[in-house]
Amino acid sequence: MPVHDRRFVAVSVGAVELLRPESDLLRLVEGAGYVDVLIAADDPPVGPPAPLGVLAGCAVDGPACDGDDDGYDDRDAEPGDEVFAALGLPDLHVHRLGLHPPVGPQHEDDLVAALSELVGFDPEPGVFLLGPAVAPADPARSVVDQAAQRIARVYGIPLLRFRCHELCVVTAPGT
Repeated sequence: MPVHDRRFVAVSVGAVELLRPESDLLRLVEGAGYVDVLIAADDPPVGPPAPLGVLAGCAVDGPACDGDDDGYDDRDAEPGDEVFAALGLPDLHVHRLGLHPPVGPQHEDDLVAALSELVGFDPEPGVFLLGPAVAPADPARSVVDQAAQRIARVYGIPLLRFRCHELCVVTAPGT
Protein backbone atom coordinates (compact mmCIF):
# COMPACT_ATOMS: atom_id res chain seq x y z
CA MET A 1 0.00 0.00 0.00
CA PRO A 2 1.49 3.41 -0.93
CA VAL A 3 2.57 5.55 2.01
CA HIS A 4 0.05 8.29 1.20
CA ASP A 5 -2.79 5.75 1.53
CA ARG A 6 -1.82 4.66 5.05
CA ARG A 7 -2.77 6.23 8.36
CA PHE A 8 -1.48 4.97 11.67
CA VAL A 9 -3.11 5.47 15.05
CA ALA A 10 -0.71 4.47 17.82
CA VAL A 11 -1.21 4.28 21.56
CA SER A 12 1.55 4.33 24.11
CA VAL A 13 1.66 4.34 27.89
CA GLY A 14 4.11 7.27 27.93
CA ALA A 15 6.20 9.45 25.64
CA VAL A 16 9.35 7.47 26.41
CA GLU A 17 8.15 4.71 24.07
CA LEU A 18 8.33 7.19 21.20
CA LEU A 19 11.33 9.26 22.28
CA ARG A 20 13.89 6.78 23.60
CA PRO A 21 16.88 5.80 21.44
CA GLU A 22 16.12 3.02 18.95
CA SER A 23 12.39 3.20 19.66
CA ASP A 24 10.46 0.44 17.93
CA LEU A 25 7.38 2.68 17.77
CA LEU A 26 9.39 5.41 16.06
CA ARG A 27 10.85 2.87 13.64
CA LEU A 28 7.34 1.74 12.65
CA VAL A 29 5.95 5.25 12.06
CA GLU A 30 8.92 6.72 10.20
CA GLY A 31 7.80 7.34 6.65
CA ALA A 32 4.37 5.90 7.36
CA GLY A 33 2.32 8.87 6.24
CA TYR A 34 -0.17 10.45 8.64
CA VAL A 35 0.36 9.27 12.23
CA ASP A 36 -1.68 10.02 15.36
CA VAL A 37 0.01 8.95 18.59
CA LEU A 38 -2.02 8.87 21.79
CA ILE A 39 0.12 9.11 24.92
CA ALA A 40 -1.93 7.78 27.80
CA ALA A 41 -0.05 9.26 30.77
CA ASP A 42 2.77 11.60 31.46
CA ASP A 43 6.04 9.81 32.07
CA PRO A 44 7.29 9.96 35.65
CA PRO A 45 9.34 13.09 36.21
CA VAL A 46 13.09 12.76 36.03
CA GLY A 47 15.26 15.16 37.96
CA PRO A 48 14.24 17.91 40.35
CA PRO A 49 10.56 18.54 41.14
CA ALA A 50 8.59 20.94 38.96
CA PRO A 51 8.65 24.60 40.01
CA LEU A 52 5.89 25.87 42.27
CA GLY A 53 2.77 26.65 40.23
CA VAL A 54 3.11 23.75 37.81
CA LEU A 55 0.63 20.93 38.46
CA ALA A 56 -0.10 17.90 36.28
CA GLY A 57 1.69 19.45 33.31
CA CYS A 58 -0.40 22.64 33.45
CA ALA A 59 1.28 25.92 34.24
CA VAL A 60 -0.74 28.10 36.57
CA ASP A 61 0.83 31.25 35.16
CA GLY A 62 1.03 29.94 31.62
CA PRO A 63 -1.32 28.11 29.27
CA ALA A 64 -4.18 26.45 31.11
CA CYS A 65 -5.15 22.81 30.90
CA ASP A 66 -7.73 21.79 28.33
CA GLY A 67 -10.44 23.66 30.23
CA ASP A 68 -12.77 20.85 31.22
CA ASP A 69 -13.06 19.57 34.75
CA ASP A 70 -12.64 15.85 34.11
CA GLY A 71 -9.17 15.73 35.71
CA TYR A 72 -7.42 14.89 32.45
CA ASP A 73 -5.22 17.04 30.24
CA ASP A 74 -6.28 15.92 26.77
CA ARG A 75 -4.84 18.76 24.70
CA ASP A 76 -2.93 18.02 21.52
CA ALA A 77 0.78 18.70 21.68
CA GLU A 78 1.61 22.12 20.36
CA PRO A 79 2.99 22.10 16.80
CA GLY A 80 6.15 23.78 18.12
CA ASP A 81 6.76 21.15 20.78
CA GLU A 82 10.49 20.82 20.23
CA VAL A 83 10.76 17.33 21.69
CA PHE A 84 8.46 15.80 19.08
CA ALA A 85 9.47 18.22 16.31
CA ALA A 86 13.06 17.04 16.74
CA LEU A 87 11.96 13.61 15.49
CA GLY A 88 11.66 15.12 12.02
CA LEU A 89 8.26 13.60 11.18
CA PRO A 90 6.01 16.28 9.66
CA ASP A 91 2.92 14.04 9.68
CA LEU A 92 3.28 13.05 13.35
CA HIS A 93 0.42 14.29 15.54
CA VAL A 94 0.87 13.66 19.25
CA HIS A 95 -2.14 13.69 21.59
CA ARG A 96 -1.80 13.54 25.36
CA LEU A 97 -4.69 11.97 27.23
CA GLY A 98 -3.10 13.07 30.50
CA LEU A 99 -4.14 10.14 32.68
CA HIS A 100 -2.61 10.26 36.13
CA PRO A 101 -0.11 7.42 36.58
CA PRO A 102 -0.27 4.62 37.25
CA VAL A 103 -2.53 3.66 34.36
CA GLY A 104 -4.87 0.94 35.55
CA PRO A 105 -8.06 -0.92 34.61
CA GLN A 106 -10.16 2.11 35.61
CA HIS A 107 -8.65 3.96 32.62
CA GLU A 108 -9.48 1.42 29.90
CA ASP A 109 -12.76 3.08 28.89
CA ASP A 110 -11.04 6.48 28.65
CA LEU A 111 -8.39 4.96 26.39
CA VAL A 112 -11.02 3.29 24.20
CA ALA A 113 -12.93 6.57 23.86
CA ALA A 114 -9.80 8.54 22.94
CA LEU A 115 -8.65 5.92 20.43
CA SER A 116 -12.12 5.74 18.93
CA GLU A 117 -12.04 9.48 18.36
CA LEU A 118 -8.66 9.24 16.61
CA VAL A 119 -9.65 6.26 14.45
CA GLY A 120 -12.91 7.92 13.39
CA PHE A 121 -16.50 6.79 13.06
CA ASP A 122 -15.99 4.83 9.84
CA PRO A 123 -12.26 4.47 9.20
CA GLU A 124 -11.15 4.44 5.60
CA PRO A 125 -9.12 1.53 4.22
CA GLY A 126 -5.45 1.81 5.13
CA VAL A 127 -5.90 2.66 8.82
CA PHE A 128 -3.61 0.65 11.09
CA LEU A 129 -3.57 0.60 14.87
CA LEU A 130 -0.22 0.34 16.66
CA GLY A 131 -0.21 -0.93 20.23
CA PRO A 132 2.45 -1.99 22.68
CA ALA A 133 3.54 -5.57 23.09
CA VAL A 134 2.79 -6.49 26.66
CA ALA A 135 5.85 -6.60 28.90
CA PRO A 136 5.98 -9.06 31.76
CA ALA A 137 4.44 -7.66 34.95
CA ASP A 138 3.46 -4.29 33.45
CA PRO A 139 -0.18 -3.60 34.32
CA ALA A 140 -0.22 -0.21 32.57
CA ARG A 141 0.86 -1.71 29.26
CA SER A 142 -1.70 -4.49 29.69
CA VAL A 143 -4.52 -1.94 30.05
CA VAL A 144 -3.34 -0.02 26.98
CA ASP A 145 -3.10 -3.31 25.07
CA GLN A 146 -6.65 -4.30 26.05
CA ALA A 147 -7.98 -0.94 24.87
CA ALA A 148 -6.12 -1.31 21.56
CA GLN A 149 -7.50 -4.82 21.08
CA ARG A 150 -11.06 -3.59 21.69
CA ILE A 151 -10.68 -0.82 19.10
CA ALA A 152 -9.14 -3.18 16.53
CA ARG A 153 -11.94 -5.69 17.04
CA VAL A 154 -14.80 -3.15 16.94
CA TYR A 155 -13.51 -1.25 13.89
CA GLY A 156 -12.08 -4.27 12.10
CA ILE A 157 -8.68 -2.66 11.59
CA PRO A 158 -5.29 -4.38 11.81
CA LEU A 159 -3.44 -4.17 15.15
CA LEU A 160 0.33 -4.11 14.85
CA ARG A 161 2.59 -4.36 17.88
CA PHE A 162 5.68 -2.38 18.81
CA ARG A 163 8.23 -3.66 21.29
CA CYS A 164 8.38 -1.79 24.55
CA HIS A 165 11.65 -0.36 25.75
CA GLU A 166 12.01 -3.07 28.44
CA LEU A 167 12.12 -5.74 25.74
CA CYS A 168 14.65 -3.97 23.48
CA VAL A 169 18.41 -3.91 23.60
CA VAL A 170 19.77 -0.41 23.20
CA THR A 171 23.36 -0.06 22.12
CA ALA A 172 25.55 2.98 22.50
CA PRO A 173 26.44 4.78 19.27
CA GLY A 174 29.59 3.38 17.72
CA THR A 175 29.39 -0.02 19.41
